[in-house]
Amino acid sequence: MIATPPPAEPQFVTVSAILFAPEEERPRIVNISCRPSPKASQGVCPIPMLDSYFDGNEISHLVLTEGLNGEPLRFPLHVWYAPQLLTKGSPVNHSIFHITSGAADKPWCGPVVVLKFNGSRRQGYADAGSNDLPALSAYFLSYK
Repeated sequence: MIATPPPAEPQFVTVSAILFAPEEERPRIVNISCRPSPKASQGVCPIPMLDSYFDGNEISHLVLTEGLNGEPLRFPLHVWYAPQLLTKGSPVNHSIFHITSGAADKPWCGPVVVLKFNGSRRQGYADAGSNDLPALSAYFLSYK
């Protein structure tokens, strides 16, 4: 009889992300756990566990590939938000209001979580930090 080891548990990865909490004045760094994608063997990015930040609201996302002055971002940014909160009359996100000095044409509402891809292929995440804020501020200012 040959003993076979149990199947390996999926390996969760934790990365630093930027949280724009609606009730806070400044964005802050949080740790986000990501579970492996079912298609990990095909180079698909891990799936971030974000439900606790969005209180059951539907989550949508977009990818920023350009920073200030249209410069391509070496490490694109993955922005997660709840689109229905943009139109529901939710309170304005104070941390986004703060980094844009209130000059954005359209206010953002609800939480926003930003992860940073580890390269242009977008197959994994790296730690996001304060160096990513200028590109995000430019995006929020240009959002229509």
